[in-house]
Amino acid sequence: MGESTEPGAGSGTRVVVYSRADCCLCEEALAEIERARRHRSFALEVVDVDRDPDLAARFGHEVPVVEVDGRKAFKFRLTAEQLLRRLRRART
Repeated sequence: MGESTEPGAGSGTRVVVYSRADCCLCEEALAEIERARRHRSFALEVVDVDRDPDLAARFGHEVPVVEVDGRKAFKFRLTAEQLLRRLRRART
């Protein structure tokens, strides 16, 4: 379904990014997520919504959407700092 990246896969926290190709907001979000990964380890999966008709219908043009441990956390934009704060809350 998506592309999984290994660093932090054992940390317990899972971040899923629903995105699509040629999406500048998606690229910006992924860059911020990678910045956050320099400070905290977590599993990351990137899902191209256009590869699945159900996901394409569900998300339409509202990408990127970022989930943390199965819960929607961000839509469109985020910063590394915002993600790190959200990840800290996910632990409690």
